[in-house]
Amino acid sequence: MKHRRITRRSLVVSAIAVFAVGVSGGVAYGSFTSTGSGTGTGSTGSMATVTVAAISGETPATALQPGSTGEVIVKVDNPNSYSVHLVSAVAAGAISVSGGSGCTLANSGVTFTDQTGLSVAIPATTTQLVRLPGAVAMSTASVSGCQGATFNIPVTITAHTP
Repeated sequence: MKHRRITRRSLVVSAIAVFAVGVSGGVAYGSFTSTGSGTGTGSTGSMATVTVAAISGETPATALQPGSTGEVIVKVDNPNSYSVHLVSAVAAGAISVSGGSGCTLANSGVTFTDQTGLSVAIPATTTQLVRLPGAVAMSTASVSGCQGATFNIPVTITAHTP
């Protein structure tokens, strides 16, 4: 009878060992395969207004003369913490004249050509002068009293993020 007891004990111990290996294998499998689902959210900030301001003390590289074009200079302020690209500068009102002798917009023949398709990088938190060559023209009918006059050209700019 001792022989039967040893066999039963061996069988019970073997069955427990097999069960323990089977359970631990299942736990290991479960710890390596896992799935889940959920919903994530995000939001965007708003771009601060990029502005344009009048300048003083800057001389255009190309002076405006009757029958030719000249350079317009604008001062662009980017208050954002990232760079933007100036993509256009378009006329936003009547050109005004200061200085000269009897020079008016009507007798100066000065016109502004909208500047589109630009790609001028304006770094983050920077104010930068932007030169627009050939953006202003003066007709050959301009009166001589416009010599030395300054033409103030209101523009609206458009800036995009790169």
